[in-house]
Amino acid sequence: MVDTVSDFYTDITLRYSRLSRQNPLTLDGRGMSDEEFYALCLENPELRIERNAKGKIIIMPPTTSETGRYNSEIHIEIGIWNRKHKLGITFDSSTGFKMPNGADRSPDSAWIANERWNALPAEQKKKFAPIVPDFVLELRSDDQNLTELREKMDEYMDCGCRLGWLVDPQNRRTYVYSANGDIQTVKFDEVLTGGDVMPGLEVWMGNILAG
Repeated sequence: MVDTVSDFYTDITLRYSRLSRQNPLTLDGRGMSDEEFYALCLENPELRIERNAKGKIIIMPPTTSETGRYNSEIHIEIGIWNRKHKLGITFDSSTGFKMPNGADRSPDSAWIANERWNALPAEQKKKFAPIVPDFVLELRSDDQNLTELREKMDEYMDCGCRLGWLVDPQNRRTYVYSANGDIQTVKFDEVLTGGDVMPGLEVWMGNILAG
C-alpha cells in the first residue's frame, strides 16, 4: 500500500503502460483524505480517476476517439435542451462528484437542477461538489464490462440520483434507471425522454450514434 500522494503518483507512472478499461489500475486509497485524493487527480489530469465507497482508487486511461465523439454528441443534445429550458446545469465527463456513500465518481454526462446547485456554497463547487446529480449518463466503450457499469448505475441511484441512462452502443440500447427502482430498456430506434426530471428532453440515440 502506498502512503502519500507522491507515492501514488509514482505508482501510477510506473504502471501507466498497463492501463486499460478492461483492466484499470486499482490502488488501495483507504485512509486518503478528500484533499489528498483531489491533489492526486490534479497531478494526473490526463487520467480518469475515481474512488469507490470502500476506498479503492480506480484509474482508467483516456477514452477512445470514437467513444469520445459519441459522448460529445450526446452531451450536445442535452446542452441544447438545457439552454432552451434553463432548468439546471450540465457537466461533462471530466467532472467529479462526492457521493454520500464516500465514493468519488465522474459520470460521462450529468445534470443538476438549478435550485440544488445554487444551494451549494461556492467553495464546494470549486472541488468535487458533495452532491448527487439529478441525472447521470454512462456510455459504454467497446472494452468496458457491462456488469461493472450496471453496478455503478445502481450506486448512483442508491445515492439519490433521479434518472440514469446507461448507453450501450454494442447492443444498440439504453438502460433507463428511475428513482423508484425501475429499469427499462430503450432501443436506439426509440426515443429517450427526460420524464419528470428533465421535461421536454428527447434524444434519439440511433440518430446521434449513427455512423
